[in-house]
Amino acid sequence: MSIAALQSSTALLPPDTTALRVYPATIMSTLQSSRPASVPIGSLSSTYAQLPERFYARVAPSPVAAPRLICVNERLASTLGLELGHLDSQTLAEVFAGNRLPVGADPIAMAYAGHQFGNFVPQLGDGRAILLAEVLDASGQRRDIQLKGSGRTPFSRGGDGRAALGPVLREYLISEAMHALGIPSTRALAAVLSGEQVVREGLVPAAVLTRVAASHVRVGTFEFHAARGDDDAVRQLADYVLARHFPLLRDAPQRYVALLDAVIARQAELVARWMHVGFIHGVMNTDNMTISGETIDFGPCAFMDSYDPATVYSAIDRGGRYAYANQPRIAMWNLARLAETLIPHLDSVAERAVEIATASLVAFQTKYTTHWLRGMRAKLGLRSEQPDDATLVEDLLELMHANGADWTLTFRELCGAAEGDVSQMLAIFAEPAAFERWARPWRARLALDGETAAEVATAMRAVNPAIIPRNHQVERALRAAIDDDDFGPFDALRRVLEQPYLECDPAAGYGASPKPVERVLQTFCGT
Repeated sequence: MSIAALQSSTALLPPDTTALRVYPATIMSTLQSSRPASVPIGSLSSTYAQLPERFYARVAPSPVAAPRLICVNERLASTLGLELGHLDSQTLAEVFAGNRLPVGADPIAMAYAGHQFGNFVPQLGDGRAILLAEVLDASGQRRDIQLKGSGRTPFSRGGDGRAALGPVLREYLISEAMHALGIPSTRALAAVLSGEQVVREGLVPAAVLTRVAASHVRVGTFEFHAARGDDDAVRQLADYVLARHFPLLRDAPQRYVALLDAVIARQAELVARWMHVGFIHGVMNTDNMTISGETIDFGPCAFMDSYDPATVYSAIDRGGRYAYANQPRIAMWNLARLAETLIPHLDSVAERAVEIATASLVAFQTKYTTHWLRGMRAKLGLRSEQPDDATLVEDLLELMHANGADWTLTFRELCGAAEGDVSQMLAIFAEPAAFERWARPWRARLALDGETAAEVATAMRAVNPAIIPRNHQVERALRAAIDDDDFGPFDALRRVLEQPYLECDPAAGYGASPKPVERVLQTFCGT
């Protein structure tokens, strides 16, 4: 296969020759000295800021008018070793709004490019986000602390650099829900109102999110340097990623091949886990795919209600490129863009390098299918592996689609059906008899594993959530906060989502599918 064939119709555009605007250290010093004294919150450092300055722009957060704390994730703060207990709510608001910098912060806006809906944009970057610092968590893993909505940067491209309250609260809720579901994700450390308004669909309250990530290096970060023909920067970035995320691979004979394989493996598992819970990212651009294997950027994302593989919620995804069923294919497409950037480093002979990259990419499908089927077996209560398991799963999915069955409720009520209680299960299907026909071979298959009904149901309830961030419930919480300054619904939903595998009071309605009038058919990015 030729390089042209690997790149297909997505060849990188000519390098963007626009020079990055950076704030020199002298200006940075002036900006920071004009603020109130720095606040000690823990042992902070910054390894990414030690890379050459073509990787980022030094820029401080822009202070906001009247910061007001919405919430702080105290459990996450404790895991990160942050010392916040000595700070009052106003000081916390000032720190997490960017008005006061933590001691040890070295704020930068990261440079990256990206394919957005298949079209390459050679310079994107953190247009409304600033990486404050890094911290080592309780397990010794390095984590980024980033402010999102903290003002303009050299990458803002005419934007205001701010974030609206709705998207901040949505990302807080869904990123933390993903973590509770056991799916690798960026985390939300804090949310703060800025006391200002921004223009989106109208005037709306502005807010700042503090995001925590294993790192913010993306496929688009590699693309940024490759598009400029800067192979040395690509190599430096790859070495940085190896040291930070894959230290055991640094001494591998072909370490850049090993890096590509490791990223592919993580993404195959991540996307499979999205599919298991009906999660639709909505904007799977290459700048929204992390090298660490975490879910990132929750703008128009949503969880599917009734199962339909063609489901799209994102208002900007007019062609369905990022529909539910397309997510594995798009993940592989994005990884091919990463492989392109690494071609000069995979082998000294270009044709051999392309063959190596192609072999790695082909392996994605096998890895993904393995993870997906393993997870679906668990959702059906199957402990062993049998040749016809995939058919049993596919038959259920076809039945769900034909009957408009709710994704989450179907698998949760299947737990009760494993113990013989099918009353709730039958109510989900427009044609209950069709479920009974499917259930006969399913029960026969369960019998092969030799476990008791109670054992099967218990195992199934550990992997099939009772609670997800339903679109209509998220929207209700956001509207209360935006329209009425009422954060009660947000707090209540946030707490319920912390324990998604536990049943909650049915009267609260968190486990119920939406009524027809409650359905949310579109979600919006908010930028």
